[in-house]
Parts: sequence; structure tokens; C-alpha cells
Amino acid sequence: MTTLGAHPQRTSIRLLLRQNHGLERMSAAQWAELEPLLAIADYRKGDPLVRQGDEEMEQFFILEGMVKRVVSNPQGREMILRFAAGGEMDTSYAAWRLRTPLPYSIVAVTKVRTAELPLPLWAEFLERHPQIKLRFEYEVMRLMSEVMAHTITLHLLDAPGRLARFQRKHPELAGRIPKKELAAYLNLTPETLSRLKQKRA
Repeated sequence: MTTLGAHPQRTSIRLLLRQNHGLERMSAAQWAELEPLLAIADYRKGDPLVRQGDEEMEQFFILEGMVKRVVSNPQGREMILRFAAGGEMDTSYAAWRLRTPLPYSIVAVTKVRTAELPLPLWAEFLERHPQIKLRFEYEVMRLMSEVMAHTITLHLLDAPGRLARFQRKHPELAGRIPKKELAAYLNLTPETLSRLKQKRA
């Protein structure tokens, strides 16, 4: 992990950061304050960024690649809650505010590069900038609502309905998620997913 200022690709990374949905509309002074707090990290496919049950939490701005939120039970059964790709963020802000262990893992679906910082530092930055905090907390609530809607979908819609909803809600991700991962997200087998896609083609 390397600080942003010391990274050999810092110029291109700064451009990617300024395109991140979680960091829009920041002033030059705010960027100058945030950048020294950021570390750049690279993860391989399958690497955990954080693990379910962790108490030390991070704020992630995804520069390249894709991650998933996944929750597992003691028997090892997993459920994918959401995906996030380059230009988006992922966070455990709600758990940190509630002082509870992380309720899910964040795992690299592909090779991933992030800009990240410990949540206490991010929270201190937000306290100094109320408008950024307002936008960020709105995004956190939107993501929580998205996860809740997905969970309800798994119970109420049949297999074709789940796929149709995903393609309608997330057209930007439809062709980028590996088939095995998408099938798991929709609670389908890869074979069923392939058949459904062929019928919709």
C-alpha cells in the first residue's frame, strides 16, 4: 500500500478519483486536505478488502475493477449483497457509527485498485465539511436501500423476474460481472442463468 502522493501513477489516479461518485463537487482546498489521508492499494481477484466480523474499518473509493459485498453464515453459505465497480465506493460507515463489527466482507471480484483510508479519519474529514457529509450519508442510505430491495427481490420474484430486474436496474454492470458471480447474486445456478439469458436474447 502506497500513499497517493508517493505513488508513481499519482497523476492518473487523481483523475480517476475526481470521477468517483463519492467525491463529486469537492473544492481544490478539500482535495488538498483529503489526498494526504489516502492510500492506494491493489488487490488480486478473490482477495478480501475487509472481512465479516472485523472491527477496524475502511472507506474505499474504487478506482479500477469490481468488488462485492458478501455475507456468510457459520456453515459457509454465502449471499452476495451488492457489486461496486470503478468510479463507485464501498464502506462500512453504518457499522462504524453503530459501533458494531462489520456485518459483511468486501471481496475483489476482479483485480482491483482502491484509494482508501481508515473510517475514523474519513469521519473526521466529513465533520469538517458538512455538505460532503450530507451527500455521503445520503449515498450510504441509498446503498442500504438497494441491498434491502435486492434481498426482497430474492424472495418475491421468480428466476426470470430476478434477472430482468437486475438488467433493468444495473445495465452498466450486466456484461461485466462473471457469470458465476452473477448467478450467485441472483440465487441461480450458472446453467439456469445461461438458459434465461438465451431466452431473453
